[in-house]
Amino acid sequence: MLGCAAAGDSWPGGEVVPGGYAPVMIADREKGRHLVPRMWGVPPPRGDYLVPFARNLDSPFWVGVLRHTGFRCIVPMTGIRRGRDWWVPPGNAISACAGIWRDTEIPSFAILTSGGADGQPGGLPVALGPRACDLWLRADIREARVLVEEASAGFLAP
Repeated sequence: MLGCAAAGDSWPGGEVVPGGYAPVMIADREKGRHLVPRMWGVPPPRGDYLVPFARNLDSPFWVGVLRHTGFRCIVPMTGIRRGRDWWVPPGNAISACAGIWRDTEIPSFAILTSGGADGQPGGLPVALGPRACDLWLRADIREARVLVEEASAGFLAP
């Protein structure tokens, strides 16, 4: 996917739920783009829950990692379930969504969501095409915010 090395990926495949591990694509100067396993859902500083989605990018919880391109990731997926609804990209292709990762006690990530679709208050993942993936991984904060605002999850149709 987008020139990403999969060596060392320990994900066995199958459905991923918050608290489970999934491969995410990160980019660094030494290794380039590669997949790493991370837990879906970021543990907050206080609380017994996970935060699997990031919608309020102005939150102090997210703004620090959003500023640094090194903490952005691409989350490959073939679909997502929100409540009882299931969304998949056309042709059951693998889609790429914007994510942010954090290393607290557990290496973890959250999927960015944008707006609400079909009345879904939490919105749908920020879907990225190949050019947008590259921008997401390297753009400054202003460009990244514009990308998130303009990205449409519309291709994830129910």
